[in-house]
Amino acid sequence: MKLLLDECIDRRFARELPGHVVRTVPQMGWATIKNGRLLRLAEKEFDVFVTVDRNLSFQQNLPKFDIAVAVLRARSNRLEDLQPLAAPLLAALAGMKAGRVTVIESRRQVRRGRVRGSGRNRNSRPRSSNLRRAGKCSL
Repeated sequence: MKLLLDECIDRRFARELPGHVVRTVPQMGWATIKNGRLLRLAEKEFDVFVTVDRNLSFQQNLPKFDIAVAVLRARSNRLEDLQPLAAPLLAALAGMKAGRVTVIESRRQVRRGRVRGSGRNRNSRPRSSNLRRAGKCSL
């Protein structure tokens, strides 16, 4: 399968997906292109668009695109948070359908709650990359 990694995903994540042709949005020269146009370009050359943008399905009418979308649900877009999602993504690829979103999550349970004394949720993410602050990624 031909996979396109969104610009929010560390390019090294491609190494975790053996047996597939994997390119990144920047490698294709599409780094500044908005999601609607990006999906139109991607559907011509790729089978699956892989992103961490949880809002993509709310922002775009995905059934009109001839490409499947995989949304990786991780604590952040850092490589070490994405790596555990590689195996579930690989397992899900065969069943993915164009125009549909498949959410890929880790099998580990995440406990919710507050850490005593810190006033901060123990699962809170640190501020992510500049891409996230610029609104390019919605984790």
